[in-house]
Amino acid sequence: MTERLGADIRALRKSRGSTLQALSGKVGRSVGWLSQVERGITEPSVRDLDLIAESLGVSISLFFRSASKRPQEHGIVLRAEDRIPIGSSESGLVEELLSPTLGGAFEMIRSVFEPGSDSGGLRPARDREDGGVIVSGRLTIEINGGEFDLGPGDSFQFSGGAYAWRNEGDQRAVVIWVISPPVY
Repeated sequence: MTERLGADIRALRKSRGSTLQALSGKVGRSVGWLSQVERGITEPSVRDLDLIAESLGVSISLFFRSASKRPQEHGIVLRAEDRIPIGSSESGLVEELLSPTLGGAFEMIRSVFEPGSDSGGLRPARDREDGGVIVSGRLTIEINGGEFDLGPGDSFQFSGGAYAWRNEGDQRAVVIWVISPPVY
């Protein structure tokens, strides 16, 4: 996945006439780091990938492409083995797009939050609705100033609010997240 992702980023960057220096400046990372990403040596976090996609003028969903070999399932079924994880355990968050297509009214994402990880502060409110269910572990979510400690089976839903998350536990928190309209 890392090599294909890096090759995609390099191809997009070059097709837009951008240099390593220019793109690294836009995403706030070093030229060396971006070069390693493009060569498949380093895997960017979800946040880094979002910044790269935004800087290149594409949706982050481009990097979640399925490797499915079953054409009759395209847009209907997404097999577990065809999902492409984005992010790394070192960054604290790994996500997989569960939705077979982004053409619908919502998308589903499997998010795995490592112990001790956090969102790095409030994420800005966006014109969308979010919801989810905690599958395992514990996750604290701050939504519109309220703080909620959630465990397995607990669910949440909010619309257009700023939010933050953190995993203060000693095990991974797995969340199935639903977003409408799709953002990836």
